[in-house]
Amino acid sequence: MRVIRAALLTALTAALTLTGVQPAQAAAGPYTALGDSYSSGVGTRTYYPDSGSCYRSPRAYPVLVAQQLGAPLTFAACSGAEVPDVLNQLGSLNASTAYVTVSVGGNDAGFADVITQCALPWPFTCTSQINNANTFIRNTLPGLLDNLYTQIRNRAPNAQVAVVGYPRLFNGQECNALARISRAEQTSLNATADLLATTIGGRAAAHGFTFVDVRSAFTGHAVCDDAEWINGLSTPILESYHPNTAGQAAYTTLVRGRLTAALARA
Repeated sequence: MRVIRAALLTALTAALTLTGVQPAQAAAGPYTALGDSYSSGVGTRTYYPDSGSCYRSPRAYPVLVAQQLGAPLTFAACSGAEVPDVLNQLGSLNASTAYVTVSVGGNDAGFADVITQCALPWPFTCTSQINNANTFIRNTLPGLLDNLYTQIRNRAPNAQVAVVGYPRLFNGQECNALARISRAEQTSLNATADLLATTIGGRAAAHGFTFVDVRSAFTGHAVCDDAEWINGLSTPILESYHPNTAGQAAYTTLVRGRLTAALARA
């Protein structure tokens, strides 16, 4: 009987597909989005009125991924968040949580302040600030991430967890006279982005989490590229050096793809 039922189900599914009708899918389980401004949607210039200084956007990838998955979303990500702040975002996690995404680490390393220093006019330089950020990423950030990822897994033991990375911001061009970031500084900042990615990715893998490495996808879409997915110096300044709506759309495709692929393997 099991064989007959299986055969009938297969035949029915094939028939529905041929006629353009898709079989009904079970609703996705709860999804919690944790993290900083790259997850909250800073850079899209559109924010929920009640999100305050967290600057949560309806165009941010967690909202779009949740819509595509059909998953109820707890949108906890907040602009400016560091690892200790994300530890305070875990309240909705439990055994029924199906999906978790998290982006954090850039603020802990002071990346925004480093870019601000690099953008100052000559004779200011940012070499020491970049070196300090790199030292923090190598020596301190791994332990902070280990604690955070452990807390996420303990609270959401059944969730598919995607740790979402950061892109390289620059392509070597100097296209904004008000933000003087030299080619050499851009190269160094991109190298710091690479260090951040490998560090975050390494700790994610150690905890059995999926790492969404966005660097390749954003190649050709950096600040000063013809099709920017990342804002350059902007007004208001908050929008600067964050993914715009096209960048968040790219994040959506990458994050959803990795979440569903991880779920298929589970």
